[in-house]
Amino acid sequence: MGNKPTQKVLVVDDEEPILELLKYNLEKQGYDVRTAADGQQAVDQAKKFHPDLVLLDIMMPKMDGVEACRQIRAIPELINTYIVFLTARAEEYSEVAAFDVGADDYILKPIKPRALMSRISALFRRDSKKKNTSSQIKIGDLVIDRTSYTIQIKGKEVSLPKKEFELLFFLAQNPNKVFSRDDLLQNIWGSDVYVLARTVDVHIRKVREKIGDDYITTVKGVGYKFNLS
Repeated sequence: MGNKPTQKVLVVDDEEPILELLKYNLEKQGYDVRTAADGQQAVDQAKKFHPDLVLLDIMMPKMDGVEACRQIRAIPELINTYIVFLTARAEEYSEVAAFDVGADDYILKPIKPRALMSRISALFRRDSKKKNTSSQIKIGDLVIDRTSYTIQIKGKEVSLPKKEFELLFFLAQNPNKVFSRDDLLQNIWGSDVYVLARTVDVHIRKVREKIGDDYITTVKGVGYKFNLS
């Protein structure tokens, strides 16, 4: 049968049949699975379980999925956790809100188990490939370390969520080269994940808020580049 994945997955939905369906299919693939029925349970479980991936609904009691994602993203131990929204909310503003709080993917219901398992496997495969790339970049006062997923500016550590970190690391690996939004979507999110182009702008804005405006330049009408002084 070959090697099975050992990653841990937290499934969050207020509909019991969906929890059972996802748990069954994930465990069949070898994942270690826990479930939660609302956003507050999701945050509590995430703190204890330390999942590699969270599958998260939006419309739930006690705390919605967007707020749950925001709180999970704020947990330092879960900086590398993937968060994938699995929801019936098809409106663009819901998708933008999800990516704005740090989602890695946004998948619409109804659930197609085989397609979902394939997308989850693709996420973990990309993660495995990235771990084999160069581990540290030093540019002036900025140090970006992929091994620990940490950033230091003038000796002070700055925390970035996974996708913001990967975006910064990718641009810093290719200094002074301009990348379009489509280029960045392809390299950071991958072709198997549908993400709005605006998501890149949101992530760039958040990176700038944390490291300053000097490192990443907007090239009007084209995209973004990392400045090598």
